[in-house]
Amino acid sequence: MLVVGILGVVVMYGGFLYLMFSGRSTAGLPWFLLISPWICIYFGLSQTKQIATINWFKNKFTRN
Repeated sequence: MLVVGILGVVVMYGGFLYLMFSGRSTAGLPWFLLISPWICIYFGLSQTKQIATINWFKNKFTRN
């Protein structure tokens, strides 16, 4: 899953940036297209790293 996610990030974001910089519309792309490879990367991590990632997001987006 980790390798698939990394390749997905490269291919999808590369295509998105190509469309954006070539002047073509990216309005037809659904938002989850750019998030889906990150989900593959998350599930490709070990359980310890998954929990650490969740804790990082909690600390990042909550106020103390």
